[in-house]
Parts: sequence; structure tokens; C-alpha cells
Amino acid sequence: MKVKQLSLFLENRPGALHHPTQLLADAKLNILALSLADTQQFGILRLIINDWEEAVRVLEKEGYIVKVNDMIALEVPDAPGGLAAVLGALERTHIKLEYMYGFTQRTTGRGLVLLRFDDPDRAIVALQKQKINPIRRVDLFR
Repeated sequence: MKVKQLSLFLENRPGALHHPTQLLADAKLNILALSLADTQQFGILRLIINDWEEAVRVLEKEGYIVKVNDMIALEVPDAPGGLAAVLGALERTHIKLEYMYGFTQRTTGRGLVLLRFDDPDRAIVALQKQKINPIRRVDLFR
């Protein structure tokens, strides 16, 4: 029920994002979702990739330091209030949400939200008790 996310630290300079994405493209690895957070000196590129283990090998071979984290993917209605309803249910769990990012799949009319919790296993149990089921990794890449 958890999805692996890769995090790379990149120098904040023009072109720094191109190299790792080109490496992944050359290896035929598909980026499903990404997030980029930056400061004046560096950025953190967060990626959900179809074959995360191969992506780690490719990136580390080129000298990147890659951190792997467990994320939880949730499907939300792609409509006003869809995200608010899920966040309301999460608020009742009292589990710390560290960050999130999302994207939509217009073919299904649903949005997907990727969430990073301080305790992902506890978050999964708490969400399931509220009838919110995380998306399995295999379903995320269909």
C-alpha cells in the first residue's frame, strides 16, 4: 500500500534539473509524479517512478545521492471539495502529515494525492478505519 518516492538534492542552478530527468529517460524510466522544492542554494526533487529500484541504480551510478521514502497515494474526487474531504478525515487521525503533492488523471475523473506521513504504517491503518483506502502501487502505474 506504500509507494516509494525518490528524493534528490540538486544544486539550484540553470540546467540542474535536466540531467537527472535525461538519465531516467535514457533508461526508459517513466516519471509518474514529481515535486520540486527549492531554496537559494539547492532544490529537492521528489519523484514517483515506475521502477524505483532501477532509477536509484541509474542515478547513484552518476553520483546522485538518492533518498527513498514511503508515500501513501490516495484517490480523491476531481471536484470542488474532494481534497478538503480527504484532509478532514486525515485531521482526525492526529498523525503528522509532513508534505503532499497531487496530480489528476482526467481519464478517470479522479485526482491522486501523494502524502508523506511521519508514520506511514499507522497512517494507513487510521485511513482504512475511516474507509479511505490507499492506492496499491500496481494500480498507480496503470
